[in-house]
Amino acid sequence: MDILKRNGTKEPLKLEKIGSRIKKLTYGLHDMVDPDLVSTKVVSGLYDGVSSTELDQLSSETAASMITTHPDYGKLAARIAITALYKDVEKDFSRVATKLYEYINPKTGEKSGMISDEVYSVIQNHADKLDAMIVHDRDFNFDFFGFMTLKKSYLLKVDSKAAETPQHLYMRVAVGIWRENLEMVQKTYDMLSQGLFTHATPTLFNAGTNRPQLSSCFLLDIDDDSIPGIYKTLSDCAKISQSAGGIGINIHKIRAKGSYIKGTNGHSNGIIPMLRVFNETARYVDQGGGKRKGSIAVYLEPWHGDVYDFLDLRKNQGKEEMRARDLFLALWIPDLFMQRVEQNGNWTLFSPEQVPGLIDAYDSPENKAFTSLYEKYESEGKGLKTVKARELWEKVLDSQIETGTPYMLYKDACNYKSNQKNLGTIYSSNLCTEILEVSNKNETAVCNLASIALPKYVLIPSGKVREKDKKLRKFDFKALFDVTYQATVNLNQVIDINYYPTEETSNSNFKHRPIGLGVQGLADTFAILGIPFDCEESRKLNKDIFETIYFAALTASKDLAKKEGAYSSFQGSPASQGLLQYDLWGLNENDLSGIWDFSSLKEEIKQFGLRNSLLVAPMPTASTAQILGNNECFEPFTANIYKRNTLSGEYAIINKHLVEDLVNLGIWSDNIRMKLIIDNGSVQNIDEIPADIKEVYKTVWEIKGKSILEMARDRNYFIDQSQSLNMFMAEPTVSKLSSAHFYGWKIGLKTGMYYLRTKPKAQALKGLGIDISSIQQTEKKIEIEIKPMEDEVEIPQCKLDNPDCEACGS
Repeated sequence: MDILKRNGTKEPLKLEKIGSRIKKLTYGLHDMVDPDLVSTKVVSGLYDGVSSTELDQLSSETAASMITTHPDYGKLAARIAITALYKDVEKDFSRVATKLYEYINPKTGEKSGMISDEVYSVIQNHADKLDAMIVHDRDFNFDFFGFMTLKKSYLLKVDSKAAETPQHLYMRVAVGIWRENLEMVQKTYDMLSQGLFTHATPTLFNAGTNRPQLSSCFLLDIDDDSIPGIYKTLSDCAKISQSAGGIGINIHKIRAKGSYIKGTNGHSNGIIPMLRVFNETARYVDQGGGKRKGSIAVYLEPWHGDVYDFLDLRKNQGKEEMRARDLFLALWIPDLFMQRVEQNGNWTLFSPEQVPGLIDAYDSPENKAFTSLYEKYESEGKGLKTVKARELWEKVLDSQIETGTPYMLYKDACNYKSNQKNLGTIYSSNLCTEILEVSNKNETAVCNLASIALPKYVLIPSGKVREKDKKLRKFDFKALFDVTYQATVNLNQVIDINYYPTEETSNSNFKHRPIGLGVQGLADTFAILGIPFDCEESRKLNKDIFETIYFAALTASKDLAKKEGAYSSFQGSPASQGLLQYDLWGLNENDLSGIWDFSSLKEEIKQFGLRNSLLVAPMPTASTAQILGNNECFEPFTANIYKRNTLSGEYAIINKHLVEDLVNLGIWSDNIRMKLIIDNGSVQNIDEIPADIKEVYKTVWEIKGKSILEMARDRNYFIDQSQSLNMFMAEPTVSKLSSAHFYGWKIGLKTGMYYLRTKPKAQALKGLGIDISSIQQTEKKIEIEIKPMEDEVEIPQCKLDNPDCEACGS
């Protein structure tokens, strides 16, 4: 049997070389990883003339198919795939950069210049030092899912093949951000390559390239309620999407359907035809030239006359000309609307040109500006229509149950708890509901993001027995401070070297310099420490982590202001008056953990200022958490075993922490693994698993929704923007959902809901490479009882005339 080598020659296939290579790559992996078994399966799939590339792919995919036996098979699969990549990519970073820089596009005959002139000059001037900084073995820390995500979507390509390794990517990002500052290049590279934190996807895509658009989020205000204004905003959306940015846009000022148009003596078609044009733009102009879909979230206040049509935009049924299913819908909700729903009152719909100032007004504890103006316009008869507030509320909930949207953000909380309140009114959030920044026709708000990998800060004592004892594990707040400090400095630097797709984005970012720090792997952190997601210990840790991140980011931003000056609009901000985020929630230093000296920091901030107006904004981290092998952001586990479909393929995922615990207990077996699959990733019905382990590995469907909302509030004291807070309900009803929303609103959340996530009906049994025929429970259907939110949260003020109505969950 012959093998076809990469250079086109053939040679006899040596089976012992296959086994030797696979065995060599199992160093440091668990004893349950059997290289001989992998080799046997690989050999059984060979044929005469197989290419070395096909052999590498077969080997890695064979190991990957065994991930549900033990997660370390995923690391073995990644190592096989990575060593295969090494056969095609040179080792030295400087030589790889030269290849990318000099690459001639065969279709145009021009140099593509994937590396910018400035960055390439830095690399050539310091080639030896940069090459020496790279630790190639860090590539072997990825699991298969993470590496394949990198390879498919992040690594730069030549002739459709990956032309850099993950370590080259991290060095490209570090040099792209810091250029000649080699000390900062080294710090950034080391932190990124060790998985301590990660920059956001656009930064990983574009750093060091000819168009370094490194920002994730853009918040647009419609330029004007006119044809030129609307199409100017549409053009801006296209430019931003082309540069790999996600977009949030508010359309509050667009007049409602039927409104008079003075210029033509006609009547407006309303927001729906306009939004269909934005929908097609999102489809046509994807992010980063095909790297991911273009995405636009559209925000509307619920008093707008077209709100009912707006809520139907993503529904499956209805007239196609009234649908825009590629847009993401969001409501920007004033407190008055929630109060009217709660009181079963009326709600008046307006056209914005008839109610000037309503968009700009919001309520605060000191000033009910929105309520006063809204009620004034009601009394003057300016409304288009009056409806029952609960009728509109039910329409909102019906749309969420069917489509997962609209997002829910509370306008008043977003504004009066903002450090940018001195700049004007915030009109919307972004694509993922965590960014809250002021935008207007002259300034398009921008945010640059990074997320901190929380599992890296758990200190595990050395020694086999001690390593297994989770009671001895501690969380390292000092290390978290240090990395957060550096991530803040990095994001501040990104503002200065960034490519801005429009003049308005540049104006905003240089004036106010906001950044967004998030997290990933909070659930992993709790599991590593052996504590349940919703116990007192985890609640305290959740709060302390975000207090530390906020303190570190403020400290870094203050230190930057000492050297470079405060951001230009600092004076008049709450921070300039000694008011930090927790103060805006009504807390003071006595309510904090005592780990950090906020009182002294406040005095320094008043003296020196801050370099950045906003600092913390926990985002979804969907792609970057996949790369680093962490659970997304601050969410609980959705399942302990499941199948995931992505742009890079279909993968089996198993909770590595659960397997580790069960292996340490000596009870991990094929039998338990198959029961886990049958129960759709839940451990609650597996008798062999101890009760304390079941508590730690509850899925999100088994944790009280009230607990998740309260943990969101607790971290919100230290989040000066907002958070991408999903709501999870196995089988949502109007009553459950309404009760959850009211609870989130009452405890002061800014983002009440990003997506509504419901439990899939299908059993996740197929595609995991598992024979379950030996299990007697194959036909058993496990129904997990989810306590409804209305059993947890009472809204006593809400009295319904009809006791059978499920309008608001009382």
